[in-house]
Amino acid sequence: MAGISRRAALLGSGAVLGVLGQRYLGARLPDLAGTGPVLGPAVPPTLNDASGLSKTPIAKHVTLTEDPGEALVVALRAELAEAAAENRPVNIGAARHSMGGQAIPRDGTAITLDSRFLQADPDKGLYRVQAGVRWREVITALDPLNLSPKVMQSNNDFGVAATFCVNAHGWPVSHGPMGSTVRRIRLMLADGSLITCSRGENPEIFAATMGGYGLTGLITELTVEAAANRRLVPTFEDMPGDAFAERFVDALAEGAVDMAYGRLNVDRTRFFEDALMITYRPDPDQTGLTPAAGSGLVSRASRYLFRAQLGNERVKSLRWGVETRIGTRLTGPVMRNSLINEPVITLDDRDPARTDILHEYFVSPGEFPAFLDACREVIPRSYQELLNITLRYVAADTESVLSFAPVPRIAAVMLFSQEMTRRAEADMKRMTQDLIDRIIDIGGTYYLPYRLHARPDQFNWAYPRASEFAARKRLIDPDLRFRNALWDTYLEGM
Repeated sequence: MAGISRRAALLGSGAVLGVLGQRYLGARLPDLAGTGPVLGPAVPPTLNDASGLSKTPIAKHVTLTEDPGEALVVALRAELAEAAAENRPVNIGAARHSMGGQAIPRDGTAITLDSRFLQADPDKGLYRVQAGVRWREVITALDPLNLSPKVMQSNNDFGVAATFCVNAHGWPVSHGPMGSTVRRIRLMLADGSLITCSRGENPEIFAATMGGYGLTGLITELTVEAAANRRLVPTFEDMPGDAFAERFVDALAEGAVDMAYGRLNVDRTRFFEDALMITYRPDPDQTGLTPAAGSGLVSRASRYLFRAQLGNERVKSLRWGVETRIGTRLTGPVMRNSLINEPVITLDDRDPARTDILHEYFVSPGEFPAFLDACREVIPRSYQELLNITLRYVAADTESVLSFAPVPRIAAVMLFSQEMTRRAEADMKRMTQDLIDRIIDIGGTYYLPYRLHARPDQFNWAYPRASEFAARKRLIDPDLRFRNALWDTYLEGM
């Protein structure tokens, strides 16, 4: 039987690992609201992100599509010079799938990079890209060469430099975040100078830029490691939720696993009591490899069951049964590139009254049962709708200054459907702070690209090197040209 994608078979079980589309408060507006109505006073343009809750006034938004080279450098220098003359902040982004204004400079110049430039070196297993290249373009270019991104998110919409700047991770094991696969970057500093950063050249700036949310400079290009694109065979194991982390680590230690993730039952009658582990190993027969596939009809149709979970515990239970009993029987061998060649829009809610909000927490495998206890106590007390949780393994990251995994971690990616109301936002903030308190108590951390609901003391506990990061940033950017909501909320006073 020909294999079908695991998204088609598992009905979106792990698909929702990114932000599902761009939403806006009230009517669905374009990114830039323009200069206001024809009649009446002019209003500044605004920019939002995927949460739909970060509508922010900006002075200017420019999109640059130039390949790495002199034209791109000239364009970026011009924007920096203009911003400096007007004393405006600058920030750079790609798809802006963050959720708290991490890629938006208030009253400043927002730069979007978008390109298809990619040069591959198959002999060395490397590829060079313009910073704004999306992962779908990387997969398209590498696939004919039987290569695959070594580490990326599970969806293909995001920009490569954006992934590096949030230091995102994915299903490939046993790797650390994506930054661990980046060999070098070209970075424009606030004064317009262009430098190369790597582990051997300007290593301190490299470490601050990895997971630095664009606060050190403007990345123009990256050189990144690739992996072999192979046909993979899935294996499924169900188990009690409390047993997942130990079994997950043991399975990875057995070797030969290329990609892996887990899932938990979100039905409140069995909340986090049941787990499913999915591991992918190379097929012994690697002949007749097929091109990377994208979203299929069944994958898109799965949105209806996924969205039917909203306010319906019986459907959540049904979905878990389908995934663990039917989906596991239907899923066959699949190409590595096909597993990650999926846009986040596939399961978009398309509801202007709600938005999808992600949380992500990182805990040591030994503390995973305590993490589940915390979630069982905190989440049901809110009225937030948890639709999905996916579990991953992240190897230790001792390089980036703002590391969320200084030791190996189990990553828990949660997707909530939230009303776009002040009441829901207040409830989400309260729940988030309660969860972070509990997770910090067990030595865990939380991820920074999402809603900026953590208290400053929680930020400092989870990221103890934050003051070191701020000092490095001020050293190379003394005028604080590169700013965003993350800086304004937590780092400006350090």
